[in-house]
Amino acid sequence: MTVTLQEITDDNAQSVLALRTTPDQERFVTSVADSLAEADANPQGNPWFRAVYADGEPVGFVMLSWDVEPQPPDINGPWFLWKLLIDHRHQGQGYGREVVRQVVELVRGHGATELLTSHVPGEGGPAGFYARLGFVPTGELDPEGEVILRRSIA
Repeated sequence: MTVTLQEITDDNAQSVLALRTTPDQERFVTSVADSLAEADANPQGNPWFRAVYADGEPVGFVMLSWDVEPQPPDINGPWFLWKLLIDHRHQGQGYGREVVRQVVELVRGHGATELLTSHVPGEGGPAGFYARLGFVPTGELDPEGEVILRRSIA
C-alpha cells in the first residue's frame, strides 16, 4: 500500500469532494466540501489540506492548522490536525493511521514537538483511534465541546 498526500487541483477536486464517511460518522467529521468552506472562513488558522491517495486512488482528506500562533479557544496549535476523513469504502485498511504517521513526520520536519487534534465525544467516535496513535486528552474542550488531544512528537 502506497499512501500519499496530494494537493487538491481542478483535475482531482470532484473525486475528492465525493469522498464520504458512513452516515453514523457524519456527526463526528464534516464533509470535504464543508471542511474546505471552513478553511476559507478561517484563514487565521492557516489551513493546509491534502487529498489522501492510496495506490493512485483518492481515499480521504486531511487538513491541518499549519504552524499558527495559538489563540485559544478558537485557534489551537501551532500544529493542529483539524480534519481527517477516510471514505467509508476505504476504512479499516490502515489509511488513517498512515496519514497521521505522515503528518507527524511532516510537522516534525518543520520543528513541531507536539500535534494537537480534537474530536466530538460519543459512541462510535474516533476517541479510540486517536488513543491507539498516542493522543491523550489535555483536559480541555473547545468552544463546540470537542475534546482536545495532544500527541508528543519530540
